[in-house]
Amino acid sequence: MKRWSVSIQAEGDRPVQLDEVVSLADAVAPLDGIASGVGAMAYGAQIVVEADTADDAVEAAMEAFAAAAETANLPAWPMTRAEVIGEDEFEVGEVGIEE
Repeated sequence: MKRWSVSIQAEGDRPVQLDEVVSLADAVAPLDGIASGVGAMAYGAQIVVEADTADDAVEAAMEAFAAAAETANLPAWPMTRAEVIGEDEFEVGEVGIEE
């Protein structure tokens, strides 16, 4: 198995409050996660999961994200976006930034 970083977003019908994103951040912290969405009509998180394939990683991350959102007492909005990056797909120094 390899490690995957998965970003997921759920969109809804109202702006997300700071305390809600803080609660989500607390819920995804054990997954090496970060949360976002303050003031947006969506909340999201980037979490790390272990899986054999990118598809399996997204599936595992969606389950973990839904559980974290429930733990944070966030509304069960539909997940509208998921992006995945494998641990060997990105190496420091390959970002193309000129000094």
